[in-house]
Amino acid sequence: MDETICDSLQRHIEWYNHEFDARLTKEDTTGTRIYHVIPQEHVDRVRQHPNHPDFFRDLAAFDGAIDAIKILSTQYDIFFVTAAMEYPASFAAKYDWLKTHFPFINELNFVFCGDKSIIHADYLIDDTPKHLDTFVGEGILFNALHNIHAQGYQRVHSWQDILEKLGLD
Repeated sequence: MDETICDSLQRHIEWYNHEFDARLTKEDTTGTRIYHVIPQEHVDRVRQHPNHPDFFRDLAAFDGAIDAIKILSTQYDIFFVTAAMEYPASFAAKYDWLKTHFPFINELNFVFCGDKSIIHADYLIDDTPKHLDTFVGEGILFNALHNIHAQGYQRVHSWQDILEKLGLD
């Protein structure tokens, strides 16, 4: 979900800048995560942001994500797999977000887990290489600022790229 269909980095940046009266930009995180570019004394607090019940509630969907997933759902069974165990307080907000933006996907296809290798599917589209490394199907790396230097993965830059790759453009 995060950094694949919705912009959680922007939320991190907004909350960080508000809380610490800073001017951090998304570009400041290129090649890494927010936790590595902020002062060490802020890290513990920023790591708690995703535990706030509202952090995931109204994130902006990436351009074309909703429409592309609707198109994909005509040919594929879609499962949303989110490593929500990292932030257990996010369950309700993530579930509500998915229900709001994807009413055409059965909620029984929402998988809240820690280790995505439990999913046996044809494709996994994810922004985090470690999830692709253990996936048994075909992994597709969704481009994000933090993974810009990752090598050896099939990379897509947009949901249009995904449609094209899967022959549904």
